[in-house]
Amino acid sequence: MELDKKIFGLSKNVFFSGLVSFFMDVSSEMIYPLLPLFLANMLGVNKSLIGLIEGIAEATASLLKVFSGWLSDRIGKRKSLMMAGYLISTLSRPIIALAGIWQQVLASRVVDRLGKGIRTAPRDAIITDSTEQSHLARSFSFHRSMDTLGAVVGPAIALIVLQLYNNNYSLVFWLSMIPGVIAVIIIATFIKDKKRSSETAAELPRFTLKYFDWKVKFFILITFIFALGNSSDAFLILRAQQLGIKTVIIPGVYLMFNLIYSLSAIHAGIAADKYGKKRIILLGFILFTVLYYGFAIAKSPAAIWILFALYGIFMGLTEGIQKAFLSTIIPTNFKATAFGVYATSVGLATLPASLIGGLLWDRITPAATFYFGASMAALSTILFIVYIVLILQSKENEKEKGNDTELSL
Repeated sequence: MELDKKIFGLSKNVFFSGLVSFFMDVSSEMIYPLLPLFLANMLGVNKSLIGLIEGIAEATASLLKVFSGWLSDRIGKRKSLMMAGYLISTLSRPIIALAGIWQQVLASRVVDRLGKGIRTAPRDAIITDSTEQSHLARSFSFHRSMDTLGAVVGPAIALIVLQLYNNNYSLVFWLSMIPGVIAVIIIATFIKDKKRSSETAAELPRFTLKYFDWKVKFFILITFIFALGNSSDAFLILRAQQLGIKTVIIPGVYLMFNLIYSLSAIHAGIAADKYGKKRIILLGFILFTVLYYGFAIAKSPAAIWILFALYGIFMGLTEGIQKAFLSTIIPTNFKATAFGVYATSVGLATLPASLIGGLLWDRITPAATFYFGASMAALSTILFIVYIVLILQSKENEKEKGNDTELSL
């Protein structure tokens, strides 16, 4: 793999991909923490419908992730698909800024997530193509850290604009276009496609899972089950409001969550490279089980602040590191395809997850939404422990076969 000049010890592609995600998340997170409040308070939408809107948006986008990943591997191009995805998301902003009914909000979310569906797998493949294997967790965690730093700045801007302009949601939505445009310009100017070697290009990937062994498929199954309980963060925001956090303060809670996420992600990536990615992922699953149980039993605003802080640590422990681990068990020629399959499986789980979360909230209790999430996380934790044991057994079997071969020689 030909590596380009480093910036702060990182490949230029990794550094500028992080910068792109920073600006796009500034754009996205100016909007996202306000959406459930806008839908519930301004448009009078119930929680089940909010869950359905989020689920449809994420699931629709996910259908594109696997295709975009396969197409990127097939044509050997990453940058053009990445740029198209970021541009489409930016163009979704005027739709939400002009929204007067929930259907327009849904349309904006679907367009935004379609852009994410197009860009995610090619972008992750660019990061993998541009990084030594020994530093994968660090590179992915840097990307997540920059992404999340944008998610700190975005709510901060939203909070200031809301305070200065009397809760003017529309103004926030319009202003969110500016950082999105900056992100697209950075891609066009600084991101470079890596040349595909003749050996890598020998077999162009077909649209099939046969190239992936049991380790890839089992890991994706575990993350799918986990995602079934990880309903939209909109429910965390609504839970915060329900327990007494004022509407104008909620962007501040979300800002704090993202700040902790950003600070923990890069350190978690370094720890994962040093101590093992599987250990950090397992720790993240356990933490999620505990904190979602905490959201179920929480009774005060103080508890919400603590739980959002823990949620930030969880995100730092898992988001980038899961992708880094996946990149170590997939075939070289099918990186973007594998990232697409992974993102699609997780995204497709979001529709039932958010729908179930909304129905449990409306028809049983808000706590039931989080009890369900904690249960799915506990099941995923158990399955991941089984997965680790099976990998260790597989390595032992390979060693024994190697020893038998040496003895026969």
